[in-house]
Amino acid sequence: MTTATATPVSKPQSRAQWLLWGLLALIQLGLISIPLFDRLDVQHSGTAVSLAVVPVDPRDLLRGDYVVINLAIGTISRTVPGADKVQSGDSIFVGLKSEGTGAAVPVLIAKERADAGDQAIAGTVRSVLGDEIRVDYGIDAFFLPEGEGLEIERMDTSRILLEISLTEDGRSLPVNLLVDGKAFRSDAIF
Repeated sequence: MTTATATPVSKPQSRAQWLLWGLLALIQLGLISIPLFDRLDVQHSGTAVSLAVVPVDPRDLLRGDYVVINLAIGTISRTVPGADKVQSGDSIFVGLKSEGTGAAVPVLIAKERADAGDQAIAGTVRSVLGDEIRVDYGIDAFFLPEGEGLEIERMDTSRILLEISLTEDGRSLPVNLLVDGKAFRSDAIF
């Protein structure tokens, strides 16, 4: 007497299941792509603006070398027009004025983009202390190839500028780290 062993027959995946998996994959790809497309939009539609920086803390054991950027415009005097109307946590637009090839300086603070002038960067007020307003612009790190973070840290900070791409709606993106007015490193996508 022989015993027949039944082999399980695999049920073919239905077309609907394949479409569902494909749709889920497209949704994930779309979600991953959103920041990239936003970055591309800022880079291509923005205007180049140079900002003075003070680099600090150039090393991260997990990500390699980078320069944490303290923007000079991150600390604004309370004498700048509009500064008396802001408080900690406010979303603001800082109107900038560029003088030649030097760093742009804050000339106005507004809560609405339309009131901030031709060139304005969006930020959030971190604190209002005494005669100063501290503002976070969300552009506080610039990644570098291994070994170059310490080189930047050792340079005279008056030689270093951060070139950003600044859109009309105030979004910004670091594009180039400039040393003596020339691109030292680029963080641009293209």
